[in-house]
Amino acid sequence: MSSVGETRADGGKWLDAHYDPVANLYTFSSCMDLADLNGDGESKLVVGDLGTGSCNMKLKVYRGTSLVSDSTLLDLPTGLVAFLMDLHEPRIPAVAVASGPFIYVYKNLRPYFKFTLPGLEVNSLEQDAWQQAREGQIHPLSLKELLEGVREKADVPLSVRSLRFLALEPHDMDEFVSLHKQQPIRRQTVITCIGTLKKSTADEDGVSCLVIGTESSDVYILDPEAFTILSKMSLPAAPTMMDVTGQFDVEFRITVACRNGNIYILRRESAKPKYCIELSSHPVGLVRMGKNVVVGCADESLQGFTQKGKKLWKAILPAPVTTMAAMDLPTRGFQAVLVGLANCEVHLYRDKNLLGVIKTPDVVSGVCFGRYGREDGTLLMTTKGGGLIVKILKRTAAFDDRDSAPGPPPAQSVRLNVPKKTKLYVDQTLRERENGVAMHRAFQMDLSRLRLAAAKAYVKALESSLTPVSASPTEPLKMNAVVQGLGPSFKLTLNVQNTAACRPVMNLAVSFLYDENLYRMRNPYMRIPLLVPGLIYPVETFVECTSDKGISDIIKVFVLHEGKSAPLLTAHINMPVSEGLALN
Repeated sequence: MSSVGETRADGGKWLDAHYDPVANLYTFSSCMDLADLNGDGESKLVVGDLGTGSCNMKLKVYRGTSLVSDSTLLDLPTGLVAFLMDLHEPRIPAVAVASGPFIYVYKNLRPYFKFTLPGLEVNSLEQDAWQQAREGQIHPLSLKELLEGVREKADVPLSVRSLRFLALEPHDMDEFVSLHKQQPIRRQTVITCIGTLKKSTADEDGVSCLVIGTESSDVYILDPEAFTILSKMSLPAAPTMMDVTGQFDVEFRITVACRNGNIYILRRESAKPKYCIELSSHPVGLVRMGKNVVVGCADESLQGFTQKGKKLWKAILPAPVTTMAAMDLPTRGFQAVLVGLANCEVHLYRDKNLLGVIKTPDVVSGVCFGRYGREDGTLLMTTKGGGLIVKILKRTAAFDDRDSAPGPPPAQSVRLNVPKKTKLYVDQTLRERENGVAMHRAFQMDLSRLRLAAAKAYVKALESSLTPVSASPTEPLKMNAVVQGLGPSFKLTLNVQNTAACRPVMNLAVSFLYDENLYRMRNPYMRIPLLVPGLIYPVETFVECTSDKGISDIIKVFVLHEGKSAPLLTAHINMPVSEGLALN
């Protein structure tokens, strides 16, 4: 255990109050809370310790730097909250620990109440199968085949007993059936996350309801005194994290991160989610700041959304997120998000601005900020190796958004030294004001002449059939020609392409029109195969020059449907001058 003065890694805003690397405290942020358990105005740290994962689960209470209470838990805790359950004096909060299908409520650090989740519907076919096994009508191997068929086809999942039975080896089945066949079948869900919701007033000492998320994709709101179910809401997937705000009797919002990678927002008098936020990767941290939701994702990013799902910003982190918590200082009107990273750092963000970095000796697994002892701004962190770190925010600490690295550089806000308006600029401005009408008319005249010249060139190209692109909207074709050779024999290649999106063109032919006194062609009429969209089809033929006068002419190419005379595509090929005479 060590205690030192202050650290400079984060700009001197925090005091190192306590560090115990061997506190033997293994927990997460969801199992940590701060509460005045004795009503003496001094807050304690309440922790649900995971132990080894199979044993030594504890409910621990810290006061200052010492452990003052240590109670054994029956199962692994999945969440822990402190809440006021009644108006009795003195106002001492109770502690609710979620574990498996149960909520254990402690008052004065003594067991007070145990709430059990309602059972789920049991598959009727599964019940019939175990009834036959109870009466000895079927063999365990036949029971296995029957349960496997039920698991594949039925909408209602099998119970834990049946799933365990299906995982057994054949020689262990007889003993399992004889041991459990007389017991009734139950299907029980478990709690995945827990939170608190103010009942009727938003006061700090107001009575709160418990809000729990279950593996069966349900959210329950429990009465704080009778522990009856006040409301039940359903989700598309099992919840993993939640953040609750508002009052149950007035209006509330429950922001839930689910196992399918989405975030859903539940509202009062709505059994289904009101809004859905779809993420690019799975959420690993969730904090609600005012009307916005801040989410830490598995792709090493921190993202901000509105409560209706609109993305506001995204910040790239240097390492994966291990935990997240809210930092709220009502006395200063300051709110921010604490993000624990796998590189032994805790980053402090307000929106997308990085306000500070706290370096830790080990990877942080749990973070909690609030009033501890009599200090309002206390940061408590648990590490992966079981250590406990306590830091106190200095009263003189100030956080400035401009210190952050993201965002535009400071030079962007410096005004440019723009020179004054010159006399030439002023004269041109006066000329435009005085002759604005004449300048506009001249511009319109030049624009009309340009449009007329373009129209004349387009009409000329259409009349002379120089465009190798068809004008048919149903059969769009494109073609270009390549002439190879020095003469007297030339190779003529036509590259035909169907430019339609998905419709093929068929039953096409190509025909050539030329001067027979100058040229002779082997195939003046050829069929074109089916044209698949996007592919270029070469059509080749040979042209021989039969004249010795050293002149050339144009060969016209027509692409048309077989049996029709109207061409779909027309092109003119300027043949080169032959350097020899063809031999007959």
